[in-house]
Amino acid sequence: MKQWFYALLLLLGTVSVQAQSTASGNFVKENYQKFEYKIPMRDGIKLHTAVYVPKDASATTKYPFLMQRTCYSVAPYGPDAYPAQVGPSKTLMREKYIFVYQDVRGRWESEGVWTNMTPTVTDQQPTPTAKSKGKKSATKPVSSTLVDESSDTYDTIEWLLKNVPNNNGRVGQWGISYPGFYTVAGAVGAHPALKASSPQAPVSDFFFDDFHHNGAFIQAYIFTYPVFGIQHPAPTTQPWFASQMINTGTKDGFQWQYDLGPLKNADKYYKDNFFWQETVDHPNYDEFWQKRSIIPHLKNINHAVMTVGGWFDAEDLYGPLNIYKTIEKNNAGTYNTLVMGPFGHGRWSAETGHTLHSNIYFGDSIATFYQRNIEAKFFTHFLKGAGDGKTGLPEAYLFDTGKKEWKTFDKWPAANAQPTSFYLSSNGQLAQQAGNGYSEFVSDPMKPVPYTEDITTLQGFTPFNYMSEDQRFASRRPDVLTFQTDVLTEDLTLGGEITAKLKVSTTGTDADWVVKLIDVYPPNEPNHAYMPNKNITLGNYQQMVRSEAIRGRFRNSFEKPEPFKPGEKTDVTFRLQDVMHTFKKGHRIMIQVQSTWFPLIDRNPQKYVDNIYKADATDFQKATHRVYDDSVIEVQVLK
Repeated sequence: MKQWFYALLLLLGTVSVQAQSTASGNFVKENYQKFEYKIPMRDGIKLHTAVYVPKDASATTKYPFLMQRTCYSVAPYGPDAYPAQVGPSKTLMREKYIFVYQDVRGRWESEGVWTNMTPTVTDQQPTPTAKSKGKKSATKPVSSTLVDESSDTYDTIEWLLKNVPNNNGRVGQWGISYPGFYTVAGAVGAHPALKASSPQAPVSDFFFDDFHHNGAFIQAYIFTYPVFGIQHPAPTTQPWFASQMINTGTKDGFQWQYDLGPLKNADKYYKDNFFWQETVDHPNYDEFWQKRSIIPHLKNINHAVMTVGGWFDAEDLYGPLNIYKTIEKNNAGTYNTLVMGPFGHGRWSAETGHTLHSNIYFGDSIATFYQRNIEAKFFTHFLKGAGDGKTGLPEAYLFDTGKKEWKTFDKWPAANAQPTSFYLSSNGQLAQQAGNGYSEFVSDPMKPVPYTEDITTLQGFTPFNYMSEDQRFASRRPDVLTFQTDVLTEDLTLGGEITAKLKVSTTGTDADWVVKLIDVYPPNEPNHAYMPNKNITLGNYQQMVRSEAIRGRFRNSFEKPEPFKPGEKTDVTFRLQDVMHTFKKGHRIMIQVQSTWFPLIDRNPQKYVDNIYKADATDFQKATHRVYDDSVIEVQVLK
């Protein structure tokens, strides 16, 4: 398989060592026996499954299953082809499990039809019960032809228990990014042998994760559509979608995205791409998107769950936080924990030595600490140990990205979190009280604010570094409003939820709103020893800590958009994702507000049209936006 495809997988955030070169795979080949199966589902579709069994497995030495289901390929294919690593980490690989990898429906070597974010259906049906080997009765519709990722996970586990010898009857699962969604979906209506699930950077809802943020389209994802919008004609080991990959012919990704013009012009590349056409045809949060959300189905989960995410995950930060909170709310008594590290998308799965994100250095071997002291403890306890929930791990293991150290909590948000409000004063201050004025700027979709200075990264499949990138380039633009505190005289830790409650008006009839929380370093801040960009100085660095956007038409309802009335003061309220960051003494807290963020999100015409994906070039217009002094950013402070 072509090396470019493995690079694509890494860009998509799968960090799939499973699909990398086999040159260093001696440990796996020496210690595991590989088997390949076509496992039948309840509707007759067969899913390709690779199983790696420890060679010392026997009637007296039994191992649990640890499974990943993926749409990104379980390569290398063939019973004699071994990967460089199996399992979530080298630690767990060496501790030995029966590792299982499965191509989901319609992908790679599996049969069936591919569906993005398969709607969950089986947990909604009255179901007969079935019994699995020595277990209590299950609650899945064994004879039903209704299928989803939950039923496929269930059927796979049932088959493995019966057909792979020397297993101990316990099953765990994990997955990063899209495989994280399959992990969550498999936890719904779970097989009774499933004892531990770890969704990592899980996708939860495509209207808020990955392809949209609060309804604003993530144009930076436009190159990914061939991967998700082409059906494979038959089971295959080759990337069948390769012919639709866009060759821009330039290294200047910003210019290519800009020259594309209105999104309707993407039909030049994706006229036959079913997922692109679905995206265009469903600009609002209608039933199409709603039934693909896994969030409403997170009920009756009675096995252990450890959700993992990265504070600088540009793809799936909404997913882990909301999955953890929803499971916590709906499943009293279930072992349910949260881990959030100083990582980009999936970067906790591979050690980099010096842990950096963009230009920020957080310490050494942080991924290894997570793998050995958190992840391994979780799976070992529930799959090999007592399984009674006494893991020694906290409810929440969170990394403070300002102090650069791990913190533990017995509840998240923390019980002692105190609400604090910062008002956006027209004098440029983050104030404690609301004023009577307003700040004003002209937003021109033909001269949009870039989301990054690094134009070469705009050729990638997904964004990455911008989540902690220096924002000085933005704060110096006239179409970006900047508000900041005085220099802090003591440390201030923001830990918990953030809500932007903007009071705005516009001369147009539609607008996007972007809010960024920024840590402003002191002017004498020294560079660290591992600066990836030698042209950057950390003195006065404006590190983005958290950011979010909303398409203004959805301010009252994601299902029923509505235009702004020109000149009318209007409430626009939306959540940013949680934060755990100490702003140190000598630093400042800054908030930036803007209306374009290109090409991370597509350009809003600022003239209300029913479907922005079908807007004409003539629909795009300048508008003057106001942000009033009674706009407030509500945060939680940890004392």
